[in-house]
Amino acid sequence: MADTLSFSLVSPERELFSGDVKQVDAPGVEGEFGVLPAHAPFMTVLKPGVVRIHEAAGVTPVFVRGGFADVTPAGLTILAEEAVRLSDVDAVALDAEIAKVRSDANDPGDEARKARATERLAYLEALKAALK
Repeated sequence: MADTLSFSLVSPERELFSGDVKQVDAPGVEGEFGVLPAHAPFMTVLKPGVVRIHEAAGVTPVFVRGGFADVTPAGLTILAEEAVRLSDVDAVALDAEIAKVRSDANDPGDEARKARATERLAYLEALKAALK
């Protein structure tokens, strides 16, 4: 039995992580789950939340907006709709973006724009909650 798990976390913008880890915890739509080396294969949809990457040096938290997790005999791959390391989030800039998007979401104008802003606002507020 291997003592590490091959793990890759990819968003549309870039690969955020690739390497061998001890464990990964992720926010599945059916509940939080953890993947260890030699885990049984499965695939699931992710909900917005924090992926915790357990390495020998510590735990790296990454916020994902959603996506898919695929566990195979080769390891775990997460394809995230959007992802950001919590250590990279500027809380002041996040608050400013939330205020701007909240204004857009409350604008009585274009319904499609309002819907996009409402969806973005939900993501940003979940990200802010993850920082606490």
